[in-house]
Amino acid sequence: MANKTVKPYLDQPGTKKEQVTHMFNRISGSYDLLNRMLSLGIDVRWRNVLVKKLKAHHPAKILDVATGTADLAIAIARSVPDAHVTGLDIAEEMLLIGRKKTELQGLSSRVTLEVGDAENLPYPDGTFDAITVAFGVRNFEDLERGIAEMNRVLRPGGHLYVLEFSQPKGWLFRPIFQLYFKYLLPLIGRLTSKDARAYHYLFESVQAFPEGETFVELMRKQGFGQTSWTSLTFGTCSIYEGLR
Repeated sequence: MANKTVKPYLDQPGTKKEQVTHMFNRISGSYDLLNRMLSLGIDVRWRNVLVKKLKAHHPAKILDVATGTADLAIAIARSVPDAHVTGLDIAEEMLLIGRKKTELQGLSSRVTLEVGDAENLPYPDGTFDAITVAFGVRNFEDLERGIAEMNRVLRPGGHLYVLEFSQPKGWLFRPIFQLYFKYLLPLIGRLTSKDARAYHYLFESVQAFPEGETFVELMRKQGFGQTSWTSLTFGTCSIYEGLR
């Protein structure tokens, strides 16, 4: 089944997509710090694990969906020297920061950042050799449509890699994780961000995300084969893989 709809702002009008766009435009200036806090800095290593898997298949044209401030797009471009990465995101303010980062690292010619909707990808069928998404799929309004769109724009034999937060299952680590995500992180958010509600939403969206085998089944339903998932860091994050 698809993910339960969780919106960033419970008392405001607008679709989830509209609210997510507004939220990320609002917190763009603190987003990189937010990711570091969410993962206690381990998100950098998680991205490196994904990039290593991607690199093994030598893709030339890569799409990074929900690219945000382009951390993953930049990591891919640095590790796969002959590849071109297109980063797509719904929030223009996030992309402005991403463009500054690509310019500083001399990667503007190999990383293109574009505004676009993950559920209506503006590319022809079979355009890309690989697609990545890091911490973005749980923000989709229609998760199954987003997966179907990624399948459509992949070439036959192309790979999808999804990096996403998950909920640890261990009796010891799970309550620590819940305490941190539900209470401590929002408190930090109120002190560091002009949109404290965003930090509550991030916890709620992780809770609602159909993780593990449930997400893998959604990938299969939308046409992906050779699907698998790998749990990282006591189950706090997972990498999902599928073949077009």
